[in-house]
Amino acid sequence: MIEYIKGTLAELTPTYAVIECNGIGYMICITLPAYSALEGTTQAKLLIHEAIREDAHQLYGFISEQERSLFRSLIGVSGVGTNTARMILSSIPAPELERVIVGGDHTRLKNVKGIGIKTAQRIIVDLRDKIKPIGDALDIKPTITSEVFDEALSALVMLGFVRVQSQKVLKKIFDADPTVKVEVAIKKALTMM
Repeated sequence: MIEYIKGTLAELTPTYAVIECNGIGYMICITLPAYSALEGTTQAKLLIHEAIREDAHQLYGFISEQERSLFRSLIGVSGVGTNTARMILSSIPAPELERVIVGGDHTRLKNVKGIGIKTAQRIIVDLRDKIKPIGDALDIKPTITSEVFDEALSALVMLGFVRVQSQKVLKKIFDADPTVKVEVAIKKALTMM
């Protein structure tokens, strides 16, 4: 079992990275948060999850143990495969996903491409008691704030800003003031981009 791969970042796209280690290039499927973290670097270390099937041997790479652990939990849910789990983690960053699951916010999960209401509810039912949020993950966002966050994020994406960068900026804004209104959040985000 491969725990992690560390080496030179030979190629990077939003969906995969190639890390050269001792003359071998490993193609590793990644999430958008991992892509953002690796962008502009030459050396990389990714925690690995191996998916070995009859027809394929794929590597999935993660920046943090929290993200890898959530990925493994997600693929343990009936109806959620590796690509769906990767899509969820690309759409909702790991710390926020923990809050969504523990808080039972199936609407937020349903907004992820390819996730229906039944799958979203199944993820919450199966994982709610298994997820142990880190730090104050339970205290931060009620459902209203999640809707405001989503609305502000959609507006920034429609204005042409990169989704991942917009999420990071909005997270800082909502961490500082969880009750911020949509218009205020957008205006603050525009000054921080």
